[in-house]
Amino acid sequence: MPKIVRFHEVGGPEVLKIEEQPSKQPGKGEVRLQVGAAGLNRAESMFMRGQYIYPPKLPGTLGYEAAGVVDAVGPDVDKSWLGKTVATIPAFSMNDYSMLGEEVIAPASALGEYPANLSAAEGAAIWMQYMTAYGALIAIAHLAKGDFVMIPAASSSVGIAALEIAKSEGAISIATTRKSNKKAELLSLGANHVIATEEEDFVARVNEITGGKGARVIFDPVSGPFLEKLAQAAAPGGIIFQYGALSMQPTPFPLFTALPKGLNIRGYTLFEITTNPEKLPAAKKYIYDRLADGRFRPKIAKTFPFAQTVDAYKYLESNTQVGKIVITTR
Repeated sequence: MPKIVRFHEVGGPEVLKIEEQPSKQPGKGEVRLQVGAAGLNRAESMFMRGQYIYPPKLPGTLGYEAAGVVDAVGPDVDKSWLGKTVATIPAFSMNDYSMLGEEVIAPASALGEYPANLSAAEGAAIWMQYMTAYGALIAIAHLAKGDFVMIPAASSSVGIAALEIAKSEGAISIATTRKSNKKAELLSLGANHVIATEEEDFVARVNEITGGKGARVIFDPVSGPFLEKLAQAAAPGGIIFQYGALSMQPTPFPLFTALPKGLNIRGYTLFEITTNPEKLPAAKKYIYDRLADGRFRPKIAKTFPFAQTVDAYKYLESNTQVGKIVITTR
């Protein structure tokens, strides 16, 4: 029987169990995937700890991203999906579907093909990171040539995707990382500037880089008290996206900095794009085209075999990686 990952209590990676389950047939609007690889995300780590934007229903399953081959389709699904190599787009609740298994059921509306020049591991490292960055930077902020864009926690898979998008659009990226040990690699991945926030005067460096203008777009997954510094570094009329909570600290609103600058500070998730049938096709095409011509290339930090899922999530939570962590099932 195919194996999946479950947890029966909330907690860290040690609560995860690999269990067998009978093979399932896809229902209305669904397909079945034989999974080759699954991408790991911070959202899943938060979900199993009960810290995500919605709580888990126990026993819980997890996983947003799987790459594999469609081997069965539901009665109302286009049969042309059969035999195709696809990856899943996060457009569903992990309480309804889970992608971390050898064989999974997925909604047909959440499938995305990817170019044949990518491996299964790279295919499992596409949609979460590029969709998250695309929605904020392109669909909402309309990032343009010459814009200064700030990308905190830039060594994450989403951060790297944002660097690639900034480069593709001719924007000037300012990556941040806590310490300088990741500086060289971030520069090699396309960052125009890198600031080590624990070692440098952050606001002074941004003012130096931007000639005192500040960053028009800030794409922040950290939140917490550092939002005040981000607001100080923002350009008048700038937009700050808060799309994560890596700091796990309260996030005070920087009122007296935001007021005179007229800042737009907003919460954001990729579901604004992936669950909107009018916006999703353009997003898929934007990402696919740039993967196909080589402007985008998912960076894999490390791969783990399925049997080492617990170790993979522990590595994710170590924050030492640059790029995506992927589990291979074949």
